[in-house]
Amino acid sequence: MAVLKDVKRIVIKVGTSTLAYSTGKANIRQMKKLVTVISDLVNSGLEVALVTSGAIGVGVGKLGLAEKPTDTAGKQAAATVGQCELMFMYDKMFGEYGHVVGQFLLTKRDVENQDCRKNIINAFEKNFEFGAIPVINENDSIAIDEIVYGDNDNLSAIVAKLINADALIILTDTDGLYDSNPKENEYARIIPVVEEITEELYEIAGGRGSTLGTGGMATKIQAAQNATASGIPTIVMHGENPENIYKALDGHQIGTFFVSKKTN
Repeated sequence: MAVLKDVKRIVIKVGTSTLAYSTGKANIRQMKKLVTVISDLVNSGLEVALVTSGAIGVGVGKLGLAEKPTDTAGKQAAATVGQCELMFMYDKMFGEYGHVVGQFLLTKRDVENQDCRKNIINAFEKNFEFGAIPVINENDSIAIDEIVYGDNDNLSAIVAKLINADALIILTDTDGLYDSNPKENEYARIIPVVEEITEELYEIAGGRGSTLGTGGMATKIQAAQNATASGIPTIVMHGENPENIYKALDGHQIGTFFVSKKTN
């Protein structure tokens, strides 16, 4: 874990289950705790990019819908409303600590196009140069299967690679990766360190995500595999107490630590 002690640039990904209640309404207390920690990290000299889910979930609450739409157009409409609400809240909360945020809405097509990819990287670098905190989400309002990643876990790994991050931290609603389903097995234990991602790990991680989110532990393993293959160590940890990010960066064992593959 000591490998995280000297990081300069990190990506933090937060999921819908951390940002919103089951009602779809924003979990303001959780958002404030996360914003406080990130603001403090930036004050200390770190560069932080925040990959945030929640546009559709928050949009559902903002619109007063009984449940998340199942059709594409309904999800897109909820996302347009929810994204506005999310950025309004982030702008207001980070602004209370004197920080400016910049919004990035990405699609798979944007990243895979060489010219667009270069422009995205340049925009990220200028954000950091100007002292702004990039806040990234997938562009759900134009979501179709061909141009989206489908979940922000994998998007966070893509962003980490785009900006040459030193670490990726994925916040979720569990303490990390367990050796079996803790909801079914009271003796399930956290896997503290993963040296190699195997098919067995994916089998262990099988299951559905929350009712408002799209990912599950399997997508977090996919993200970790993608990031660590590029030399970026990854931590999957509970998002309820963002203060634990300090401990993780200090080298303490928090959640599940996926060891990076050294690249030349």
